[in-house]
Amino acid sequence: MPKWQDDLQFYAMHFMPYVHLPPDHKKYDSLWVDFSNKFYDPEKGHALYQRYLAELVLADKLGFDAICVNEHHNTAYSMMPSCSLIAAALIPQTSQAKICCFGTPINLEYPNRLAEEYAMLDVMSGGRLEIAFPLGTGMEYWANPINPATARARFRESIDIIIKAWTEDGPTTYQGEFYSYRYLNVWPKPMQKPHPKIAIVGTGSPETIALAAERGWGYASVFVPRAQQVKTFRAMREMSAKHGHEMTPDKALVNTIVYVAETDEQAEREAKDHIRYFFEDALRTTPRFLAPPGYLSPEQLRIRASAANAAHGAFDWHELTQNWRVAVGTPERVANSIAQWCEEADSSRVIMNPHLGDMPHWKVVKNLTLFAEEVVPRLRRKRPAAAERQPALAGGR
Repeated sequence: MPKWQDDLQFYAMHFMPYVHLPPDHKKYDSLWVDFSNKFYDPEKGHALYQRYLAELVLADKLGFDAICVNEHHNTAYSMMPSCSLIAAALIPQTSQAKICCFGTPINLEYPNRLAEEYAMLDVMSGGRLEIAFPLGTGMEYWANPINPATARARFRESIDIIIKAWTEDGPTTYQGEFYSYRYLNVWPKPMQKPHPKIAIVGTGSPETIALAAERGWGYASVFVPRAQQVKTFRAMREMSAKHGHEMTPDKALVNTIVYVAETDEQAEREAKDHIRYFFEDALRTTPRFLAPPGYLSPEQLRIRASAANAAHGAFDWHELTQNWRVAVGTPERVANSIAQWCEEADSSRVIMNPHLGDMPHWKVVKNLTLFAEEVVPRLRRKRPAAAERQPALAGGR
């Protein structure tokens, strides 16, 4: 049995989008930053919150190992401007699944306050919290008064403060370039010792990979093709070893887009338009918002610009199902695809997105249920033989 299968766990992640867009929404270049909130209807938003929370509670009841929430700002892409609030709403409605805040961009908060919020959630949940620190998309820096050129330095300093607050008895002090604390003395402290499990979220920037490796934490690679994810995890292993850490399979978090149905054809028919909506509409933004001046190094800016169409607008079903972690089909096909991905990335943590774009509730329930009852047992029972594996295609046949 490969190492990744020893502790294989499944995370259900939700973006909680606002899907009641105006009929002419495609005339807007971006649904981020400057897409007017006049299009938001609180009554419809209320109904969506009730529905989305119920879907995540269902994931707990179906036996998913974890539930993931994150946050974004000034966008219909997500109605979670504070993932801590969503996590707090989920804690009393769930009993088994870990609650994962993947997560608040630290640069948008005072780090001592975020340390307190996450510690509070860990205690409230009985030690079920996992966290991931994202630098935040470029769009967040248009929506908040933070200089993107200082983002990475501020990110590192904020992490230092949070870890100090959790691992040292207070009051202590901290004097940095961006923050100064005469009394760093957070109440409460987390239940898990020395602190909840931590990962870094990113798209493969060398600076971000280096930080995760230096700390010995996990890394969640998002919105990049499979080959780039494998390359990222390989770099993580090499860098982690140099810092005296082992990059174990639980530290490689693989983000997937999955839809399960009775046949491959039915799965594609039921899911394709919603996945198209996700890429063409929910993620639609402009290069200006995506990469504000100073947010990326010149080298990374060139790399991101070349890959921008795949993740932020253009939709090519064949390319998506061949080169990204997208599995749409029968339980057997989806299980084989995920097994292949886990093996090539040496990953034992699969983040599944059961809801994409404007997918209706009944399809999300079906997807969650079939995945939990038909896909997970296949993956935990045995590793598919190489000859049995099929590519994650539906439309790429």
